Amino acid sequence: MGHSQYDDASRERVAWNAGKKVGTKRPLTQKQVWAVRFFLDRERRMRDRALFDLAIDSKLRGCDLVKIRIRDVVAGPEIRTRAIVIQQKTGRPVQFEITSDVRASLLAWLERRGGSIEEFVFPSRVDHAKHMSTRQYARLVQEWGTAIGLRPEEIWNSLASPHEGIDDLQGDR
Repeated sequence: MGHSQYDDASRERVAWNAGKKVGTKRPLTQKQVWAVRFFLDRERRMRDRALFDLAIDSKLRGCDLVKIRIRDVVAGPEIRTRAIVIQQKTGRPVQFEITSDVRASLLAWLERRGGSIEEFVFPSRVDHAKHMSTRQYARLVQEWGTAIGLRPEEIWNSLASPHEGIDDLQGDR
């Protein structure tokens, strides 16, 4: 469906994706993943390291990742080896493995953070009873990508869609 030939405004309008890369982005290479981890360790950003590691392991969308509660990843005094999360987009459960390195970074973060099993793993800066916003998560992902030398267009399609976040770093599943 096109625009009316009588609509003067549409003649000068440029497509929103003109000049931008469209389609699937390449996933992060192993070298880039380790570069982000090194950056976060060097800066002593324990929460961000746990968030990045969990994002890579789980391959969850950003909107699902920030809503993970402590009970989803903790069993007694230990971090679970597997977790199940209900996806917001599909409403279906997704199971993922939590590797030993990720369990270590999550444990370090949760020991520092404290909290009950009903609280979110990554709380909001403003209201600790709520989860981190997807916008905040998007800012962090952009910062991590920029820190290792990626251009913004290599990180994800648009910051207007923080629900994708790490997915675009990893490529489509």
